[in-house]
Amino acid sequence: MFETIYTIPLNEAFDASSKEGRGCPFCRLYAKFENDETDLILGGSMMEPDVRIKTNRQGFCRRHYEGLLAKKNRLGLALILQSHLDELRGEVENRLTDAIKGPGSAALARLEKLQRTCYLCARINFSFGKALENAVLLWEKEPAFRKKIENQPCFCLPHFEAYARAGKRQLKKREFDLFYKQLSAPMLSYFDSLRDDISLFCKKFDYRFDDLPWGTSKDSVDRAVLFLSAPADRGDSGKSV
Repeated sequence: MFETIYTIPLNEAFDASSKEGRGCPFCRLYAKFENDETDLILGGSMMEPDVRIKTNRQGFCRRHYEGLLAKKNRLGLALILQSHLDELRGEVENRLTDAIKGPGSAALARLEKLQRTCYLCARINFSFGKALENAVLLWEKEPAFRKKIENQPCFCLPHFEAYARAGKRQLKKREFDLFYKQLSAPMLSYFDSLRDDISLFCKKFDYRFDDLPWGTSKDSVDRAVLFLSAPADRGDSGKSV
């Protein structure tokens, strides 16, 4: 089996999900990329001029500011923020007046753009996109990887969709039909069991079902949220469905 910077963590994520019998392997992979990038930006990358230019320009989303704070390297984060605030303050001040569009228009446009960019999101999403492409190649070239897909407890819906789209782009129609069928199997199986658990959870709030065992339904609401939402949206990419 060929191993690259992306296939090694892919296989590790798929193996871990199979072994533990829970969780989406792509959620695990996203969490790894996120943790690695957060450590990196507070470590050696922090003082690299080209990186500082990008962090000054892009900033970070709220989720990743909170992730950086959680690492408890306040000095590292402060150094990043120092140059980011200096540059941003200068841009806003220098753009207060726009002779053509009116006062403040350029400054507001800069601040609006800042709300849509995040240095860490861009890095993580790039790596994750490459990982999806490699996951399709692994399915195409390695029979053992197809077996790993069959053994997955589930795929969350956002990552099922992303992986399926990558397959549709890269595979011929006949191959994609087989790929989609195989990929759907664990997802649909989990879909059905989750719906059953949610139904039982609702029933348990009816006194007529007091004697009915909870089974695996007690955490079904939490698992449904994880199943339906992407890690970047929900702020808990380390958790598993």
